[in-house]
Amino acid sequence: MSARENQVRSLIAQDAADWFVASRAGLTANERNAFATWLKASPLHVEEYLALEVIGRDLRKACEASQSYVDELLARARHEDAAGGSIWPRLIEGLRAPSPRWQTAAVAIAALGVVSLGLLVLWNLRPIAHLSTPAVVALHFETRHGEQQTHRLADHSVLHLNTDTAVTVRYSDRERLVTLTSGEAEFEVTHESARPFRVFAGSAEVVDLGTRFDVRLGHQSTVVTVVEGHVAVGVSAPATNRGANPGQAPRFVQLGADQQLTVAEETWPATPVVVDAQRTTAWLHRQIVFENESLEHVVSEFNRYARKPIEITTPALRNLEISGVFAIDNSDTVIVFLRSLEGVRVDVTATKVLVSQK
Repeated sequence: MSARENQVRSLIAQDAADWFVASRAGLTANERNAFATWLKASPLHVEEYLALEVIGRDLRKACEASQSYVDELLARARHEDAAGGSIWPRLIEGLRAPSPRWQTAAVAIAALGVVSLGLLVLWNLRPIAHLSTPAVVALHFETRHGEQQTHRLADHSVLHLNTDTAVTVRYSDRERLVTLTSGEAEFEVTHESARPFRVFAGSAEVVDLGTRFDVRLGHQSTVVTVVEGHVAVGVSAPATNRGANPGQAPRFVQLGADQQLTVAEETWPATPVVVDAQRTTAWLHRQIVFENESLEHVVSEFNRYARKPIEITTPALRNLEISGVFAIDNSDTVIVFLRSLEGVRVDVTATKVLVSQK
């Protein structure tokens, strides 16, 4: 398994654990819908969640013999507390006289004991302490080679995923965070001034200012293209160091419609360039558009979707400039086009398309 696959699997496992804990506490209607969407997004999501369910089932079976004893302790503690007496002598007395049921599930009972003690402490301190944790809804989406997906999020923002893409979305009451770990995504964001929408992709951090924008993660850089509205783009700290140096805020560059910025940590700050954003996002219509682009670049883009990759075997052809609009689902049109070029030969094998000079 590659490093990226390990990273994606780790994120899925973390999300599954979050949903497992949240479901035990009870989900709201919106959270139940989000949970169903997360499960349907990938078979891996179902696999990881079911694994946790199996572990939970086994622990519940191990604890069945001791559960009635714990319930008895809690009932006695509440009775003592209501009568004004101390709960601790009775609790200690019960713990000093373990029954055979405790010996058969020692590990599980120890865990239950810790939980029970914590519950009893909170019961006694209930007039003076109240703890609350903001709910975080985490979703993970990914596409296979050549696949695209569209997801409407809980805030009505829309997420479009291109081929070979993986993202994790985390919503809380304070912020909306998206981490793009591979591929390309377009965001149609519903702006909320009190809850910022931020995207992390490689070394880039994109902050929505009420807009629609595209983020593509490459091997050494991230390309951000604005279709509508504005965004602020900066160089983010690595995930493990975010928030470690609050005094060292990243420098941001603002982008408007039809502007594009390439983010690479070693060449920051960068200067925006003017582009045709509709051409950049033609993939949303299952198309790729080129205007005086090198054949090498065209082949690279087409191979992002193709089941049978194109390979240029004659280096001199790599800089050949071409223009055109191609459907990413129809490789035959690309082959016909390449064969129409003067001096170009195309051979189709069982595994690839070879382009050479006649």
